[in-house]
Amino acid sequence: MLVYSKQVARQSPKIYIYDRNSNTQKLVVNAEGSNLSASFSPNGQKLLYSSTVGGNADIYEMRLSDGHTKQLTTLPSTEVQPSYASDGQSFVYTSDKVRAGRPSIYRYHFATGKATLIPTAGYAASPQLSLDGQYLAYLNGRKAAVMTLATGQVVNLAETGLDEPARLSPSAQYAVYPTKLSQVSGQSGSSLVIHSLTGHSSYAISSKTGGVVRSPIWGR
Repeated sequence: MLVYSKQVARQSPKIYIYDRNSNTQKLVVNAEGSNLSASFSPNGQKLLYSSTVGGNADIYEMRLSDGHTKQLTTLPSTEVQPSYASDGQSFVYTSDKVRAGRPSIYRYHFATGKATLIPTAGYAASPQLSLDGQYLAYLNGRKAAVMTLATGQVVNLAETGLDEPARLSPSAQYAVYPTKLSQVSGQSGSSLVIHSLTGHSSYAISSKTGGVVRSPIWGR
């Protein structure tokens, strides 16, 4: 299944699920306001997403079997971009609760219902945990970055020019991120860069037809 947001003219974004087997799409979040950043739980039975139905953006969790929805954050700030940990016991998300317009990354634990700050330097957004739980990929300012959580060490891969983060492969050995070609080869257009986190080597997959390449996601 694929979950995504769709916005039509004069309406706020709504969340749909596309079922590959039946080739059908189903509207699952039709709340008033902007509904974005949906993320499947590891077992595929629940959905995290951000919605402004309450006035400001908060994180919600929906049980797909019956549509039961629970609001997880209740802050007067902006909470967006939730992403589950692979064990389903926590998730990471972006919040500007300390300073408006200056986002940081937090980790919410379902067992306690509390969130803790993941220390980063400055602007940090679009988090993703690796499947083994050891790494965090995120947008560090305008740079695609990967943090080793045990040590806090950060590797800044590149300033993408597109305000997009890196995304970690299932093995956590590689990261992929989009970037403008001018930063890779001096050409116009854009490309995807695959970076080895163990070998520290990179190679680019260039667009053959021009345009902007964005938002890559690994298969499993």
